[in-house]
Amino acid sequence: MKLKSIFKKTPVTKPEVKEAASKVKPEVPEGLLKRCNKCGKGIFTEDYKKNLYICPKCGGYLRMPAQKRIAFLTEKDSFEEWDTGLTTENPLHMIGYPDRIKSLQEKTKLDEAVITGKARIGANEVALMVMDGRFLMASMGEVVGEKIARGVERATKEKLPVIIFTCSGGARMQEGMTSLMQMAKTSAALKRHSDAGLLYITVLTDPTTGGVTASFAMLGDIILAEPKALIGFAGPRVIEQTIHKKLPKGFQRSEFLLKHGFIDKIVERKDMKTVLEKILTMHRLTAEGVAENTGNNAVFNDGDITVASEQEAGQTVKIVKNSCKQKLSATQKKRASEKTAWERVLTSREKDRPVGEDYISGLFEKFIEFHGDRNFGDDAAICGGIAYFQGQPVTVIAQMKGKSTSENIERNFGMPEPEGYRKALRLMKQAEKFHRPIICFVDTPGAFCGMEAEERGQGEAIARNLYEMSSLETPILSVLIGEGGSGGALAMAVADEVWILENAVYSILSPEGYAAILWKDGSQAARAAKAMKLTSYDLYKAGFVEKIISEPESYTLDSMMNVFDNLEENISAFLENSKEMTEKERVEARYQRFRSM
Repeated sequence: MKLKSIFKKTPVTKPEVKEAASKVKPEVPEGLLKRCNKCGKGIFTEDYKKNLYICPKCGGYLRMPAQKRIAFLTEKDSFEEWDTGLTTENPLHMIGYPDRIKSLQEKTKLDEAVITGKARIGANEVALMVMDGRFLMASMGEVVGEKIARGVERATKEKLPVIIFTCSGGARMQEGMTSLMQMAKTSAALKRHSDAGLLYITVLTDPTTGGVTASFAMLGDIILAEPKALIGFAGPRVIEQTIHKKLPKGFQRSEFLLKHGFIDKIVERKDMKTVLEKILTMHRLTAEGVAENTGNNAVFNDGDITVASEQEAGQTVKIVKNSCKQKLSATQKKRASEKTAWERVLTSREKDRPVGEDYISGLFEKFIEFHGDRNFGDDAAICGGIAYFQGQPVTVIAQMKGKSTSENIERNFGMPEPEGYRKALRLMKQAEKFHRPIICFVDTPGAFCGMEAEERGQGEAIARNLYEMSSLETPILSVLIGEGGSGGALAMAVADEVWILENAVYSILSPEGYAAILWKDGSQAARAAKAMKLTSYDLYKAGFVEKIISEPESYTLDSMMNVFDNLEENISAFLENSKEMTEKERVEARYQRFRSM
């Protein structure tokens, strides 16, 4: 009996409606509909598959089978699967475990919870490993760990970058300690891959938890994540049961991790192949450039100042410093006295002056920003990532003040906290590993001096940058574009060369702070500015900067092109000259640059 006919013939009570409704048979073919596990609504199976396994109603990311993800990411017929047919053991002799494995193999057409192999993404050959949540929630047993370890070892041997898409409930309970040991095994294999100078990218999908999070998932040189993915060591249910508190909304989601500095970027599924191809291509071009220069014995002899020599392995290594100090033009010499020191301080602070983001967008192409210090947070006062400069991959890091009041507040008025300096250093170390030059743009009133910054080690963070930058083996250029305030600026200016825009300043402290300390009167800032010798011309004369970049009378976004053209020409020459120095010569020259001050 149909429910509609009941209402037509006689009034019915609620029990009768329920009874009639229970007799209504759905006329939907099996497999046509699926319930979204995010919003609970019914969706046509074919629709969400065509939509990259994303719910067309709520936009929720559903789990994508490994085979489908590989087909979407890689070039047609390029995937070559590795290490098939490994047997899953039963170390704890769990009843029913072997039968469960066999059943899942038949249902999913998978050997185990991860597929590994080699493929092409664009023109880039990679070792690709994709976990599949349909297989025991992609828990990590011995075979999963073995396949990943073997895949990483083979990638190391074949000099391939590694990409792992994670999705896991964590360690596999049915295998006990054998499962736990896979955390160490996979991590050790990745350490050898990293020591070989090779790239490792992880892409975290929903969910990535437990032992997978606490091992290979969080060890990527670059860590990407899909939106709203659950990522954490202990799952939310375990945490709530342990601490007996309700967790806040969004806790342990991708966005939470981005804010707290643990991932580089959130990438939508539809954009994933494009982003991966861009990153892989930049690294491949850098590696090819390094390979071309291997064995280059050209002597860097633009300069004639011998700064050190040492005996190593029976050979004398002569270190020379590039006599790169710019000679001031007659026009620049004349302009040196056109403004007072205090006027230049005020000019360096003008609101419509170009800021860090303008230099990134104006001088570089295809910039990809990376986030986080992998420790506590992501500081918006420092922005960094990878880009092309005239076709050459570089790492770019800029202190950011923002352009509007809301941006000023978001970026803390360009005053970095410890997380900003740690993020910058993380990106610099990554640049060293992959032989990318580093270009820094410095513009800060000084490092943030709040209580929270002190609690999280502001002094240590700045000191660590000075310590590590002094011996980074890749070229470093720092350009002061506005204010260069104290150690907060120096922490991004331990470079091979330091340049300064004409109206930028660089000082031990702000003039106001200097006056307050020396004369107990902050209103004496103009007098302090003159005494501090903080202008570009003072700094050039004292040998603290190598170049002064001329500015127009009114330096704004409308008049910046000549400045950018000048910078582009000089940066190009700097990078070209840098190729002529060995790593040892470069580090020694940088050491002597500061040793002589």
